[in-house]
Parts: sequence; structure tokens; C-alpha cells
Amino acid sequence: MSQPDFPTDIIERGRLLFARPFLFTKGCVSIKDLPEPDRLEIAFAGRSNVGKSSLINALCGTSGLARTSNTPGRTQELNIFESQSEPLRIVDMPGYGYAKAPEPKVKAWTKLVHQYLTGRATLRRVYVLVDSRHGPKDNDLSVMNELDRAAVSYQVVLTKVDKPSATELEKVIALTKQAIAKRPAAHPDVIETSSEKNLGLGHLRSEIALLLAS
Repeated sequence: MSQPDFPTDIIERGRLLFARPFLFTKGCVSIKDLPEPDRLEIAFAGRSNVGKSSLINALCGTSGLARTSNTPGRTQELNIFESQSEPLRIVDMPGYGYAKAPEPKVKAWTKLVHQYLTGRATLRRVYVLVDSRHGPKDNDLSVMNELDRAAVSYQVVLTKVDKPSATELEKVIALTKQAIAKRPAAHPDVIETSSEKNLGLGHLRSEIALLLAS
């Protein structure tokens, strides 16, 4: 798995950024609960059980930072994590596409996510997580449509890339790149990750460091 050619200082900044602690700040069930927009924010979005919490934990090197669960729909609010050394905030969003959640709850999550994605001035990038065993689903494409309309920068992160065969993974990467090729707000590079095998985390850290540096 290759990583794009980042400047050495950006790679090091990304490493140091996540070598220092991130702490859980709060869970927000409405927009008014959000912290003051006083620092750069990145958000992680994806279908239920795509591995968002596991990826955040692996990224930050802290196994218990974001709560993981085998039960889809466990994250029911905007969970906020803040760097203790840099002006950076991570937002873990509720998973989408889980049909068994009660309808009122799904509507509440959907409204909260929509309000956050389209109205947060400090949101610099959304990382849209896609399961590498399946590729982008209709729910993922709907989120990308909304981000395109709102002109919010986003980048696709493939999760669990250690699970499919090399041939299957190549097909999914090609399909994913095809799906984002003409999307105005999509970053052209697809990040390939595995929380279990610690793959692609340096690439993701470097991308985040670039945002802070720009």
C-alpha cells in the first residue's frame, strides 16, 4: 500500500499530531450543544458498522477513545474529541443506513447531521468512510451529494482493506474513484485503511496535518 508523496515535515507533523492526546469533550444531541467554533474541525461519517470508532481509536492511538460496538447505531450523537496540543477537533457522526433504528431516532440523527454538515463554518473536511468489501452504497452517494451541494470538502476513506482479496480491493478502489471523479467537493485521493492492521493511518494523519498547515 503506497502513500502519496507528502513533504517530510507534513509526515512528521501528522505523526506528532496524533502522538499527543485527544480527549472526549462531549456528545451533542442538537446543534446548540456544539462547542464554540474556535478551531479547525474534521468529521468522520459512514454507514453503521463501517468502523468509524475503530478508525478514530487507531488514528489517535487510544483504544478506548471512541466507543466501539458490534451493535449498529451505537453512536447516536455528535461525539466531540479535541487535541490537547493543536487547534483541532474531531467529530464522530452517527452512522447512517441502519434501518432497524426507531424512525423518530433516525429522523433526529438525519436532521442533526444535515444541520452540522451544511452550517458549520469551521468544518474543513469530512472523511466519508466506505467498507472496502462493498464499495460506495446508495447511502454513501446520498451523503456525497449533500456535501457537494453544500460545497463541503470530503475525502473517501476505505476501511477494513485487510479483509477483501487484492483483486477485489482493486475493483472497489477503481469503482470508488469512478464514483467521485466528477464530484466538485470530493478530494481525488482515496485513503485505504485497516484499523486492525494499522494500515493507511500515516496517509490519513498526513492529510489532516496538511489541513492544519494550510
